[in-house]
Amino acid sequence: MKGLFIVFEGIDGSGTSTQASLLENYFLNNYKKAILSPEPSSGPIGNLIRQILKKRVILTEDSQKFDEQMAYLFAADRHDHLYNDVDGVFKLINEGCQVICTRYYFSSLAYNCQTKEDWNFIKSLNQRFPNPDLVIYINLPVESSLQRLSDRPQKEIYETKNKLIKVARNYRDIFAEYTGLLLQIDGTESKDIIHKKIIEFIQKKIIF
Repeated sequence: MKGLFIVFEGIDGSGTSTQASLLENYFLNNYKKAILSPEPSSGPIGNLIRQILKKRVILTEDSQKFDEQMAYLFAADRHDHLYNDVDGVFKLINEGCQVICTRYYFSSLAYNCQTKEDWNFIKSLNQRFPNPDLVIYINLPVESSLQRLSDRPQKEIYETKNKLIKVARNYRDIFAEYTGLLLQIDGTESKDIIHKKIIEFIQKKIIF
């Protein structure tokens, strides 16, 4: 039997990594193969993206051009992440593994779009990527995100108030029209309550 492809989305600090790890442990404790496979991926393009986000590699100071360049890089990394023959998502789910991904093409639309033209461009770059079996969107207010991010020793390039306000607005628009299986959760609740709601939703909506 094929595994599931589950994606977590949310603005920075929303707890997607924490919930992805809790879900992986849930599957493993219930005798199901599972793996965390975030984006950017651990592949060559994904590693370049991580260095850019940490400001170790500088592309351009023009924010419009920067978002366009990142959109191309994320799309290239996403293709490799899905389809490579070593640890690609579809190789793993065909082997019966539950693949849990933090960020997918929804993040490209949320983070790299400033205009309607950007939206159309990035949507076209990602239009051939399939929807996951389930998207879990952790909806966290920007002020709560900034408070959580203040505790981090190093901030990444997107972790600013103005950027996160735009990202949150884009997420709202994305999921208002999304037709795939979607769970939206209040990110201000405790991590245990959020995890419990995720498990209950999966048990109710998805048959293994």
